[in-house]
Amino acid sequence: MQDDIIFPYFTVREAMTFAARLRLKISEEEQDKKVEGLIKDLDLGKCADTIVGSVLKKTISGGERKRTAIGVELITDPSVILLDEPTSGLDSFMAKTICKLLQKLAHQNGKTIISTIHQPSSQAFAYFDRLLLMADGNIVYQGMAFDSPAYFSKLNYSGSKFSNPADIFMKALSINYPKKQEDDEKLEQLISTFQK
Repeated sequence: MQDDIIFPYFTVREAMTFAARLRLKISEEEQDKKVEGLIKDLDLGKCADTIVGSVLKKTISGGERKRTAIGVELITDPSVILLDEPTSGLDSFMAKTICKLLQKLAHQNGKTIISTIHQPSSQAFAYFDRLLLMADGNIVYQGMAFDSPAYFSKLNYSGSKFSNPADIFMKALSINYPKKQEDDEKLEQLISTFQK
């Protein structure tokens, strides 16, 4: 089970303030301004003074917890943000909200955000800019997310007009283990097509 590491007895504001005190070499007043700005940007105002809680004692929602964890990392204003499954365990609405927030950080704040994500909803997928897809450790697509459905359609992997692109990719990229000849052939086709 994945869980974000945040001290469960801190409030959302205290968690971010603690990270600021440890990691920033600016005045406490400037740190506090930065914390309040992040709380606003991450839409955490309603729960800013609520205890974060833990897996056993839930106090804030999963989405609020994820946004708090992202805020703790954003406190240093990094230019590159690496996230491992930031939508894991969230319902589709909250997952979409997280993806929308990450796109906003990339577009408006100039951040480079690299994230692994499993089974995004079609609404969450709409917020992706670039996409790198892998099968059996090999890159089989790298490019604009918007162009990916058409690319896979050319390889005869497509769904209905309203299909979730991620579902199509999962079908195209799934490999059975132990691998059979048809799995090797499918993988070879995906790899060779991408390398052309």
